[in-house]
Amino acid sequence: MSRRTVYRDLRQIDEEMGVPVWAEGGRWGVTEKGFLPPLKLTLAEGLAVFLSARLMARYATAHDPDLMGAFQKLGSGMPEALADHVASTLEVMARQPPAEAFRQRVRLLTQAWAERRVVRLRYDTGAYAPGREPREARVRPYLIEPSSTTHALYLIGHDEARGAIRTFKIERILDLELTAEHFERPERGAIETTMARAWDIIADQAPTDVVLRFSPAVAARVAETRWHPSEVRDSRPDGSLVWRARVAGTIEIRLWILSWGADIEVVEPADLRADVLATLRAAEDLYRK
Repeated sequence: MSRRTVYRDLRQIDEEMGVPVWAEGGRWGVTEKGFLPPLKLTLAEGLAVFLSARLMARYATAHDPDLMGAFQKLGSGMPEALADHVASTLEVMARQPPAEAFRQRVRLLTQAWAERRVVRLRYDTGAYAPGREPREARVRPYLIEPSSTTHALYLIGHDEARGAIRTFKIERILDLELTAEHFERPERGAIETTMARAWDIIADQAPTDVVLRFSPAVAARVAETRWHPSEVRDSRPDGSLVWRARVAGTIEIRLWILSWGADIEVVEPADLRADVLATLRAAEDLYRK
């Protein structure tokens, strides 16, 4: 291996992968900041971490060396049965297509989040408004959150131009720059409180009281799961279930409602009821063609 190749690889490790390195007297190494301290987990704790990572892996749509590296390190300390499952998961993940640009954005956002640094980004808003120009924003990263509904990652942070918390789908970030400006972290628990209002990811919409009625055919299945921290359930004599919750807007819960088909009725709010009715009628027209 030539010296030029070695220096090129070291530069890539430092500049492209974001791993801090040191150099002294012709020797190179990774600084302590480049690693997290080792963890000593009980078997139950290891399983809990593994299941969390496994859920993430199931939703991953691209090859992610960082996620695979975490799996490998976790599997090395597991009993044989779990280690075999880790190995099988790694084989599936290795077959995913690469997405290097996305990975680099996640790395940069992770650094900004950890160091509490403001980022400057250009965001594609055309998904919901075709033809609209991308917007630029300065954001204080508060959280990087996965979505179980869209199988995507989201940046949740303070949008300085809007003066409020906003949600950005990382796949729609076109350009990203890490600034030298730092920000104070929010009060402990504030972001978690805000996110508790979300049905999935979107927490920056107005609180909305939703009342639903489930048919007897699915009432027991609905009652098996706690779907939202604010929910209140009321079982009726006819076997139906009235479900209430206060969520941030109706964009996300609307999709969940539609997934129950004819076994659910929107009681409140009126605009959501009208929207679901119009959607079902449009679907009926489609199937009658």
